[in-house]
Amino acid sequence: MSSSSAAASVPGATPADALRRNRIISSKLYFDVPGSKAPVVYSTAYDIAFLGIEKMHPFDSSKWGRICRFLTKEGHLEKTRVVEPLEASKEDLLVVHTEAYLNSLRSSFRVAAIVEVPPLTLMPNWLVQQRLLYPFRKQVGGSILSAKLALERGWAINVGGGFHHCSAEEGGGFCAYADISLSIQFAFVRLDISRVMIIDLDAHQGNGHEKDFANDGRVYILDMYNAGIYPFDHAAKRYIDQKVELVVSWILQAVDHIFLHLIQI
Repeated sequence: MSSSSAAASVPGATPADALRRNRIISSKLYFDVPGSKAPVVYSTAYDIAFLGIEKMHPFDSSKWGRICRFLTKEGHLEKTRVVEPLEASKEDLLVVHTEAYLNSLRSSFRVAAIVEVPPLTLMPNWLVQQRLLYPFRKQVGGSILSAKLALERGWAINVGGGFHHCSAEEGGGFCAYADISLSIQFAFVRLDISRVMIIDLDAHQGNGHEKDFANDGRVYILDMYNAGIYPFDHAAKRYIDQKVELVVSWILQAVDHIFLHLIQI
């Protein structure tokens, strides 16, 4: 039976469900990893260097490489044992994202708003794709592969990814692709997973995956975050199964508000 026939034969599947399933089955992001490799996924392509513009955002876009270099230097990880992921293709991204959203990323203005670095608006989009969105797509591939490795080995780490502010139709907070939602959708189909728990411990609320799984009883979300700072997504909070809001100082809230104001100028 072909993959398209298998997708269409799922009981109760809508045409959209069948198309999504077919895309997942046809994807090359899952591949066999030799036992000699550690369940640690990383690529030097993760690190973002863009004429110094990346330093205009407080998010450290080179931390992934420093983490791996530290682990290697301290003897915790051999460089040759790290798993190199594939880049997520457009067909892979369409498993969750809409065509309209992916097309919007052809606008440097739109990408600049998502990553909160206004000068990117002035850059040609081919350069933005190469120096910023390509690293993100590699990290998406790493997140998806890590789920497969975790099931096979008992644990796995993608040194990048975790873009929890991005949903199917909207990016933000330095998150252009919804790798968490994508990883879960792939796991449902390819790993025969029936239930998933998201434990989000980032300082900010993970509003992206919360919106993507708003009405999906298979996904339980525990989100612990600082109250009163970005993203102020009160609608998405309704979809958190276990919400833990931490109280932050007025100073931190003021800094967060000032930064948001500056990036909108």
